[in-house]
Amino acid sequence: MIKKKSTQTVEEQYSEIIPELITLAGLSEKSGEIDPELYSRYDVKRGLRDLNGKGVLAGLTQISRITAKKLVDGQEVPDTGRLYYRGREITDLVRGFSSENRFGFEEIAYLLLFGDLPNKVQLQSFSDILSSYRNSLPNHFVRDIIMTAPSDDMMNVLARSVLTLYSYDTMADDLSLPNVLRQCLQLIAMLPLISVYGYQTYQHYYNGKSLIIRQPDEKLSFAENILSILRKGGKYTDLEAKLLDICLVLHMEHGGGNNSSFTTHVVTSSGTDTYSVFAAALGSLKGPRHGGANIKVVHMMDDLKAHVKDWTDDEEIAAYLRAVLSRDAFDHSGLIYGIGHAIYSVSDPRAEILKVFARYLSAEKHLEKEYELYRTVERLAPGVIAERSRMYKGVSANVDFFSGFVYQMLGLPTELYTPIFAIARSVGWSAHRMEELTNRGKIIRPAYEAVAENTEYVPLDKR
Repeated sequence: MIKKKSTQTVEEQYSEIIPELITLAGLSEKSGEIDPELYSRYDVKRGLRDLNGKGVLAGLTQISRITAKKLVDGQEVPDTGRLYYRGREITDLVRGFSSENRFGFEEIAYLLLFGDLPNKVQLQSFSDILSSYRNSLPNHFVRDIIMTAPSDDMMNVLARSVLTLYSYDTMADDLSLPNVLRQCLQLIAMLPLISVYGYQTYQHYYNGKSLIIRQPDEKLSFAENILSILRKGGKYTDLEAKLLDICLVLHMEHGGGNNSSFTTHVVTSSGTDTYSVFAAALGSLKGPRHGGANIKVVHMMDDLKAHVKDWTDDEEIAAYLRAVLSRDAFDHSGLIYGIGHAIYSVSDPRAEILKVFARYLSAEKHLEKEYELYRTVERLAPGVIAERSRMYKGVSANVDFFSGFVYQMLGLPTELYTPIFAIARSVGWSAHRMEELTNRGKIIRPAYEAVAENTEYVPLDKR
């Protein structure tokens, strides 16, 4: 019989009790496995994608659009990737504010939330509201919630904190659009503080570092505040802040079908509160298949640097990449991280933008050789993959390939890579939540075909 000792830790329970339970139940690694042939028989679109990688149409949105194909003689063929926010191409948006040497986060957030670009008065008013909400964490929230249970996973800190904020909101369950907008704006503004304070608390309690909690500055932009409260001296260069700002804009939204935005629609359709929706989206983004890819890119490139002697030798680099694909190098997953995307083939517009600005930052940081190494891997990887895999579409570097390098140059800790993604994507989640509420759709409930055989109930004493 399974007995739990009162002094056992969770780890001890796992190592002793769970294996015994599995043995008693007669479970194995194959238990519950469904015959792969059944997915074809019932025409199941696994991952809600068809065999060609095209997503199953599950809804309509006005928020953003992605294109990566064009029609040639009536046939769809891969094309340059394009991303649109409310009908405006992302390259035009970034070019617009960067050419005027302005920060873009507030402007593009306004566009996604309200459907149009703001004029100067609207932009200033919106920026002031976000700035005021940055200081709206409840009294003693950092001490009582973030510091009470420090964690080495900032995404869990975010999710726990967001759910706790429900308790401080006297209108938490009010689903009127003005109230939901207020909640979303507050969460967008507060996520950077929760992320950074959670990281600093972790560093203090786990690694013995000094605990310094810096307050946000209402005069600074969204991106500047992140660097200001994160860094011990609060100092940063203009280029550093501008490039982080561009990263936030590029990660802000990516169509309604990405996993966390789809999660936002699914959970919103149940009629639940904004805090629960954000927590669910955070849980989705935490997954390494969604939000954690840029960390893998950085670790892979560090491994490449350690094993490739000549960073200018195409053959030596290609040999390393072949070893990665053969599961003989890096993490033995067989994946070249940061190369390839479910939708894009010829190019990811976000990666194209980011690598241009990354070159400027690499020059400021004297990391030009590292930048050229990234560019070499970007150039060689598609060909190496094509040697071994039959592809229905081409592959190219995605935004994660360069964002991790940018974050590394900015000196951001890896623990904050995915939270930075979440901070940016919170704008998209907010827009999708309000779109779902506005259109009053049905609760999202796709069908699953039951393939288990029916069987008669057997009384306990006859089993």
